[in-house]
Amino acid sequence: MSLYRKYRPQTFEEVIGEEHIIKVLSGAIKNKNISHAYLFSGSRGTGKTSVARIFSREVGTSQNDLYELDAASSNGVDDIRQINESVHTLPFESKYKVYIIDEAHMLSKSAWNAFLKTLEEPPKHVIFILATTELEKVPETVISRCQTFVFKQPNQTVLKEFAKDISKKEGTTLEPDAAELVALLGDGSFRDTHGILEKIISSGKSKKISREEVEAVTGAPKAELVRNILESIVRQDLKKGVEAVHEATKANADMKIFSKMILERLRFVFLLRLKAGMDKYIEDSVGEDDFKFLQTLSKEAGPSLTSVTLLRFITASEDAGRTSIPALALELALSDTIGQTK
Repeated sequence: MSLYRKYRPQTFEEVIGEEHIIKVLSGAIKNKNISHAYLFSGSRGTGKTSVARIFSREVGTSQNDLYELDAASSNGVDDIRQINESVHTLPFESKYKVYIIDEAHMLSKSAWNAFLKTLEEPPKHVIFILATTELEKVPETVISRCQTFVFKQPNQTVLKEFAKDISKKEGTTLEPDAAELVALLGDGSFRDTHGILEKIISSGKSKKISREEVEAVTGAPKAELVRNILESIVRQDLKKGVEAVHEATKANADMKIFSKMILERLRFVFLLRLKAGMDKYIEDSVGEDDFKFLQTLSKEAGPSLTSVTLLRFITASEDAGRTSIPALALELALSDTIGQTK
């Protein structure tokens, strides 16, 4: 069984980071104030479908009375007509029949039109739960007929603790900087983080997983290249920085991930230079050796590392991968920040 299926939340208590949603849904069930239609929106891997399934169980719906439609592949008017007809049949063994429509934004215009009347006035024994990653593509007429909930994307701190917890349950230990990289690669998705962990753990190299092992298994840019970029910025060495970008390109590294790794480390150096009281947090995040490196660099950093520098690399991180030359955004950021302070 995949880690995602193995550790998928089965109760509201196991859902991470969506307390604002769980509180409302739990209260509705407790007070018997259940709506006929819900709309869950949020980025991929944030738990929309998991919460929909938990909600169906909490209202007492058995597996025989739970129906799921993947609108990514079944999005035509005939698919919706089948639902329209089936809602009038009473549940087999439950109080409610629950219909979960995943990727609801993929439904065709004709499908939406066929669905509107049923969505507005379904039989009392029917609950619809629509899930979407692209709320802007859902018609306003549909949104107005549903109770809407926006799922938050987990931040890197949440994903890091999540990765460490799953690893522990699987009998392995992620070193702090390894957990940090896994969280970064997870890119705001519990499902993607599960997938990365599964790949690393199944490689079976050791019970204590280092950052180097994560790099080797996932193909993530090497920490040494990130260090070289940081040194080039602080020490105003454009050649070293451009060479590091070139090495990452040759290794076929994902430039968006590489940019995020650089930006994160730049932030840590910046905070250490400001003496912002974040030392313990940073040390716990990166590990002892990397923390010493960042400390040393923060003492060297002067006018070469300002808020303007961070803003320039935020732009580079957002732009990475948008052009036909993925490395260009980083090369321009290096040129701008090093050139401005010389």
